[in-house]
Amino acid sequence: MEPESGASTSRNPSLLSWVNLSRNLLLAYQSFGVVYGDLSTSPLYVFTSTFRGKLKDHRDEETIFGAFSLIFWTLTLIPLIKYVFILLSADDSGEGGTFALYSLLCRHAKFNLLPNQQAADEELSSYKYGPSQQAITSSPLKRFLEKHKRLRTALLIVVLFGACMVIGDGVLTPAISVLASVSGLQVTERKLTDGELVLLACVILVGLFALQHIGTHKVAFVFAPVVIIWLLSIFSIGLYNTIFWNPRIVRALSPYYLIKFFIKTGKEGWISLGGILLCITGTEAMFADLGHFTATSIRIAFAFVIYPCLVVQYMGQAAFLSKNLQSIHNSFYDSIPEPVFWPVFVVATLAAIVGSQAVITATFSIIKQCHALGCFPRVKVVHTSKHIYGQIYIPEINWILMILTLAITIGFQDTTIIGNAYGLACMTVMFVTTFLMTLVAIFVWQKSVVIAIAFLLFFWVIEGTYLSAAFMKVPQGGWVPLVLSCIFMVVMYVWHYGTRRKYSYDLHNKVSLKWLLGLGPSLGIVRVPGIGLIYSELATGVPSIFSHFVTNLPAFHKVLVFVCVKSVPVPYVSPEERFLIGRVCPRPYRMYRCIVRYGYKDIQRDDGDFENHLIQSIAEFIQREAEEPQYSSSESSSLDGRMAVISTRTLESTASLIVSEIEEIGVDSSIPSSKSVTLRSLQSVYDDESPQVRRRRVRFQLPSNPGMDPAVREELVDLIQAKEAGVAYVLGHSYVKARKSSSFLKKLVIDIGYSFLRKNCRGPAVALNIPHISLIEVGMIYYV
Repeated sequence: MEPESGASTSRNPSLLSWVNLSRNLLLAYQSFGVVYGDLSTSPLYVFTSTFRGKLKDHRDEETIFGAFSLIFWTLTLIPLIKYVFILLSADDSGEGGTFALYSLLCRHAKFNLLPNQQAADEELSSYKYGPSQQAITSSPLKRFLEKHKRLRTALLIVVLFGACMVIGDGVLTPAISVLASVSGLQVTERKLTDGELVLLACVILVGLFALQHIGTHKVAFVFAPVVIIWLLSIFSIGLYNTIFWNPRIVRALSPYYLIKFFIKTGKEGWISLGGILLCITGTEAMFADLGHFTATSIRIAFAFVIYPCLVVQYMGQAAFLSKNLQSIHNSFYDSIPEPVFWPVFVVATLAAIVGSQAVITATFSIIKQCHALGCFPRVKVVHTSKHIYGQIYIPEINWILMILTLAITIGFQDTTIIGNAYGLACMTVMFVTTFLMTLVAIFVWQKSVVIAIAFLLFFWVIEGTYLSAAFMKVPQGGWVPLVLSCIFMVVMYVWHYGTRRKYSYDLHNKVSLKWLLGLGPSLGIVRVPGIGLIYSELATGVPSIFSHFVTNLPAFHKVLVFVCVKSVPVPYVSPEERFLIGRVCPRPYRMYRCIVRYGYKDIQRDDGDFENHLIQSIAEFIQREAEEPQYSSSESSSLDGRMAVISTRTLESTASLIVSEIEEIGVDSSIPSSKSVTLRSLQSVYDDESPQVRRRRVRFQLPSNPGMDPAVREELVDLIQAKEAGVAYVLGHSYVKARKSSSFLKKLVIDIGYSFLRKNCRGPAVALNIPHISLIEVGMIYYV
């Protein structure tokens, strides 16, 4: 029956399209709780922010009609046309945001500044995107950008500046949304004082940040109905106000009123754009959160629900204001009919919390992606959902955001001033996104340069006009995102510069393979049972930490594996392609290389199976090398061996090894057969402290295959015996210092800035989930 069902589905495309549509409708429903909370709460403060300042001299029906016309066309041109119809098509394997656009550019042109990239990375299945790259290899613009490193650095700085402005959004959105929602209490009979309002807003904000560890997926699913109720409420109120107060407002949909607005208000009208642009804050979330949904679901949600609800709400508010000019200072709450005031107030407050939640989560994702680019110190990343990949929580960043948000709320106590800062941050991100989208159109989509430039100029004229108005508000609060961005940019630049200098030192101080080969298979020292995993950022060659260790200790493990954990410019690397295994030196040396690759959205999970996957992957490589001649180039004395991609999805018995699992209670297998009395006593103390803990132990055995090459069998036996003897993790504990001949600025950046960040971020052993009991750290000073 099953095949028939499948066949009927394939023969019935309408059924298949119905299944696809229902899935997209479900995702569209869920997107309300994650994507649109911020955008849908903008009516709380847009008109109030617009008519503050010099525009208060033009408070009349005609100006309000013009302001609504501006809001309508802004919503139509930027969120609807630019984002929904154009930008959502520029996804990176389903991921969106400025980093997705940058990742696409890095893969289609050599713009990437990550130091340890290899040709093998280009063979990843998720690396390939769009048309063949051969067609654009001769592009003069592409060659020009690839040739000049300063231009590639400038591109990275632009991307990071956009990222810093998103972090600024993460600070400002909760402050303005919550403060605007509770301001409704000033309309009630018992008006609260400004101090009481700020105190209430701070209590809500502390609660919001304290709940972050639960995870967006739970909050969003619960709050999706809240946002939908909120949208229905503002739609109904907008419709009521339009019909009851001034139905003629419908005429303001014409751009004629927009032109009249500027003719009448002149410079004051231009400066008021800093308030108008608040109607599109949160638009970037549609693109940035694309990875959790689909482009179709986000398009459906915006075009059929969000857009009409917002247009009708702004229309109704403008109709109310045109007949009640004195209510401009609190236009939203004054326009609510009295019988429904309290229900709408409660829903508005909850919707503001949802909007803040989404932007805070987006900030966590941005920080994670900056770290993957080598531009942010190591932080603790907690994966909050088993089902929704990519939803994370970063405790350190959460509390920093909370402190900054509370400081802004208490410091300004006014949504208009916070709105000035907020508008500048949002418009800067949009400006950067338009620029990156133009480059994607040229290099990835291979569109005509003329079409791409037309797109750039059209949207840059609109966004540039808004941005110039927002910059006029810098003295009145607009300086906040600029200061925050500068602080985060300094942190990112110092970390990126220090990391690159350290990598460069490693690259120029690699151990000579000739020297290693000259030592012979024993390396001139005693080779003791066990596996030594030597961690390094180098993807090729032997790191200087190894020679530092060998020259100071007379023994090393029988099997050595040089491990490099690195990021590649793709969102995700599938488990089948995560491990690259190769050989360092000829077979008798028992030295291998393992490169573990992660995408910029991948989470490095601590599943405890890393050692077992590694052993199995090396065994697979040994077997494959014997069967396929192209991998045996490792016998060459001058080069590392060719590397092979080994699948690591599950621990299954293969042709190379038989895998068996046993469960032990209260026994750790990290030093199972150690002959050292000291280690055994340490192990027993460790077991006593964690009694009755069930641990899974994986054992490897050789299959009874009489046809197996004796040399391969001997190597596999050595590998299994080394695993049974125990695994040690060797890590460099490095101190990075500037050379004495360095300039004062370089000494300041390396000796103070980079040193401070390294001391106060997570250690590499913790970030790589290395078991503390098996860790060996080798101290080294890097003079860069």
